[in-house]
Amino acid sequence: MAAREYLEEVEALRVTLSAIEQVLNLPKLREDFAKLEAEASVPNLWDDPEKAQVVTSKLSRVQATLNRSTIIRRRLEDIPLLIELANEEKDQGALTDAASELDDVTKAIKDLEVQTLLNGQYDDRDCLMTIRSEAGGVEAADWAQMLMRMYLRYCERHSLKVDVLETSYAEEAGIKSTTFRISAPYAYGTLSVEQGTHRLVRISPFDSQSRRHTSFAGVEVVPVVEQSDHIEIDEKEIRVDVYRSSGPGGQGVNTTDSAVRITHIPTGIVVSCQNERSQIQNKATAMAVLQSKLLERRRQEERARIDALKGDNTGSWGNQMRSYVLAPYQMVKDLRTDFEVGNPAAVLDGDIDGFIEAGIKWRKSSSQ
Repeated sequence: MAAREYLEEVEALRVTLSAIEQVLNLPKLREDFAKLEAEASVPNLWDDPEKAQVVTSKLSRVQATLNRSTIIRRRLEDIPLLIELANEEKDQGALTDAASELDDVTKAIKDLEVQTLLNGQYDDRDCLMTIRSEAGGVEAADWAQMLMRMYLRYCERHSLKVDVLETSYAEEAGIKSTTFRISAPYAYGTLSVEQGTHRLVRISPFDSQSRRHTSFAGVEVVPVVEQSDHIEIDEKEIRVDVYRSSGPGGQGVNTTDSAVRITHIPTGIVVSCQNERSQIQNKATAMAVLQSKLLERRRQEERARIDALKGDNTGSWGNQMRSYVLAPYQMVKDLRTDFEVGNPAAVLDGDIDGFIEAGIKWRKSSSQ
């Protein structure tokens, strides 16, 4: 590629980045950062741990967005200099490095552009992801565990903090369910498009006749509640059960009955937590998960009312949304966006960025 083509590409990226910076409203973000930084510096901030958590979380999210856009802008402005030096010295290796940097910055700008589509009420928050095995017996339990690994690998690839709150293992193989918290700016907005039923078609490793089986697992994604959400839970409306934590094959994780299961009687929502060492800690975490699920339920009810007024009869997020076919051919296809790839192994190893980007764009266009 000639130097002129490089520079034209850089100029096009400058235009795109400037448009993104306008949408992000960097001056307001800087104002928000200064205000939140001042609040976070108050000596007695942690006298109210819940308020402190809200302030520090918002500060982290704003700072991450500012740092991300600043670093991308700096890298983009450095590329013409790298190209100029490479051309002056006729250094093909340096030019190759500059091209690689240009490719990386192009992807970074594309990712930042996708983030600008995440402007929902809760999109910038952390999220709770729950995966459950559905129809398919032991196949479905194994499939649910494969999905769990896929999302954990995705988080690992993107350096996202994950806390596994509860995992219920199936008797023969796989899991009945798992819930984990993903802590990162825009975690909910990004991963909420993964909600729905995931379908797997493969030659069953549990079938002695090696027949093809279809199994299903459900993914639920909810935003983490904050102090300002006002989700009140009446103690009379919940049932709390305690039990002994366990791992695969019944291996003991804790020798006391410290795991907690909470049932919200009016809605039938059940949440569990077993990752903490004490019953009190597990109950507090389980209550936080319940609040998040009730918040999402309220959001969905509000959306349903609005859709009813608009006459919107589109399908629910809970419907089947993606197929993973391992036999007789290899393909993963999103049934909402039609985005597909022919390498299921990479997808199941956490390479789902294309599906998430397509899902975010699809959701944005569907809401307009």
